[in-house]
Amino acid sequence: MKMTFRWFGEGNDPVPLEYIRHIPGTDGIVWALHDIPAGEVWPIEKIQAVKAQADAAGLHTDVVESVNVHEDIKLGLPARDQYIANYKETIKNLATIGVKVICYNFMPVFDWLRTDLFKELEDGSTALFYESSRIDNIDPFVLVEQINADRSMTMPGWEPERLQHLAKLFEAYREVTPEKLWDNLKYFLDEIVPVAAEHGMAMAIHPDDPPWPIFGLPRIINTQESLRRLVSLHDHPANGITLCSGSLGANPANDIVAMIHEFKDRIHFAHIRNVRVYDNGDFIETSHRTQDGTVDIAGIMKAYYDIGFTGYARPDHGRHIWGEKCRPGYGLYDRGLGIMHLWGLWDAYHYADTKKGE
Repeated sequence: MKMTFRWFGEGNDPVPLEYIRHIPGTDGIVWALHDIPAGEVWPIEKIQAVKAQADAAGLHTDVVESVNVHEDIKLGLPARDQYIANYKETIKNLATIGVKVICYNFMPVFDWLRTDLFKELEDGSTALFYESSRIDNIDPFVLVEQINADRSMTMPGWEPERLQHLAKLFEAYREVTPEKLWDNLKYFLDEIVPVAAEHGMAMAIHPDDPPWPIFGLPRIINTQESLRRLVSLHDHPANGITLCSGSLGANPANDIVAMIHEFKDRIHFAHIRNVRVYDNGDFIETSHRTQDGTVDIAGIMKAYYDIGFTGYARPDHGRHIWGEKCRPGYGLYDRGLGIMHLWGLWDAYHYADTKKGE
């Protein structure tokens, strides 16, 4: 397993690169060019600038999260061919610095969604929170206004160019069924996966977050069955998965340990985090300990250990602790603690293995 840490770039992330290097067993950053609108080609010079920054800190840049997919591709509009051509150019440009994995998602309009960015937990820390009744009863335009009014830094998946045209996008998706979205995803994969494979990369789709439809928009990557269908759409090792235990774990019916064993050859990137799910469908993010949430983190790490996972992983979101001023869900302290907990589990399984033959 190769441990990484998400970093949003100078001026957009309060965590210095040299602090990431302090976390034992953490060798790389997960990054993106957040200032490039979805659909545009990522310039080589900007890619190389990030590489130079990471190199100076002794960190690799093997994983990109995310190269966002333009809405015209998801909608299956005529302009998608040009945006797919641009995506291919970005893949080729990323190949110049040796990128190995591209994380992306195929969620219409919205990426991840929460109703409270700083919900207080019992210990006084705060975390991202999803209140199902608010989503069921709120106008999405009002929600966007609320979130936009309370942030000073960009939030991945909430790109301004998309949100400025929200009404138009909702109208465009009115005729898009889940099956049509599957068709459009296959069209995209058939074009992109061969290019990624040619350049030594893998595409790794991120599941829906939360793992169910919202605001009447179709969402299709949220169960074991849907992941099975995903890998069969374009049957090639470069067509893979970002297995996110927090996103999928918001639905207790999802058996993430079983997913790890079934898709072991297609998991190129692992997001490992915990959530506590309530009976009414609400959920809040917690520490990485199994006991603090609903997701079996210990079992998940055992599954990764048992399959001999050599892909990339990151602790994903964390709580906001010790007075840290940080991006919602992306502080240094709790994600650092999360990494040490995950490595602690891994080392314990390894130690137990070494003692079996004695």
